[in-house]
Amino acid sequence: MTFKAYLVEDSALIRENLVGFLQDVADADVVACASSEEEAVHWLDHHRNDWDLTIVDLFLERGNGLGVLRACRNRAAKQKVVVLSNYATSDMRRRSAQLGADAFFDKSAELDQLVAYCETLRHARD
Repeated sequence: MTFKAYLVEDSALIRENLVGFLQDVADADVVACASSEEEAVHWLDHHRNDWDLTIVDLFLERGNGLGVLRACRNRAAKQKVVVLSNYATSDMRRRSAQLGADAFFDKSAELDQLVAYCETLRHARD
């Protein structure tokens, strides 16, 4: 059973690659994408029940991923939010967790862990 993913990433190339990756490897249905904090928060406000997993980059076209994490704080218990960033410092991991991130993955080194996380979500839905 697929799950619905929402992707917040400002790089068109990375976004395109992640969509394909999530669909092919993680069996996710990417329902929408955003490249800025404002766009992401607006979509989340108007689609509260239309996603199972939101994947957020910290550095966006306008604004940042921390604001997106704040916007997800009142989500349903089954909805998960993860950060996928090249800026994977211990401080950013801690700050993301404080804002409600369920997990944090380094774009350059932890894609396998992201796949495993997605598989866990998919199996939990089965």
